[in-house]
Amino acid sequence: MTVVQIWLTPTAAAPMRRVPSARLVAGRGLEGDRYALGGGTWAQYPDLEKQLTLIDGADVAAVAAEAGVPLTPGDTRRNLVTDGVDLPALVGRWFAVGDALLFGMKRCPPCTHLERLTGARLVKAMVHRGGINAAVFAGGEVAEGAVVRAVSEEEAARRGAPTGADRPVPRVVG
Repeated sequence: MTVVQIWLTPTAAAPMRRVPSARLVAGRGLEGDRYALGGGTWAQYPDLEKQLTLIDGADVAAVAAEAGVPLTPGDTRRNLVTDGVDLPALVGRWFAVGDALLFGMKRCPPCTHLERLTGARLVKAMVHRGGINAAVFAGGEVAEGAVVRAVSEEEAARRGAPTGADRPVPRVVG
């Protein structure tokens, strides 16, 4: 259950660039990425829903096979590509990526914007394989090979995560 690739881009619709490591910034996202910089195609979405995106590498391969296109993880425009992580199970839960503390905010369904950028029909194939959106509550360095693990409410609270009425509320989407 690890991060196998890290992708970012400083501006909306620009090609994604793979990096071996980056910094997750609390309340912002992936340092140097469009959303952490205040831009991005979906910048109007609530702050907690746009900080970071994750997708499983096996899902990318399955979408490519089903759609019959040479889709790469960077083409999906997600930030972290994982291996062996049940990402939908992290929605509504605290989890760690390396030393950073995150909260799974919602599933990240595909959109026609992605189809426009790739020139491929992906929405149908990605509908349940689009990954998740997460909010960053405690930052830290993340590198390829970083472990992704669920974190208990108690551990999250010890690390300063909001609890009770202040705890984030996930959003259910398609």
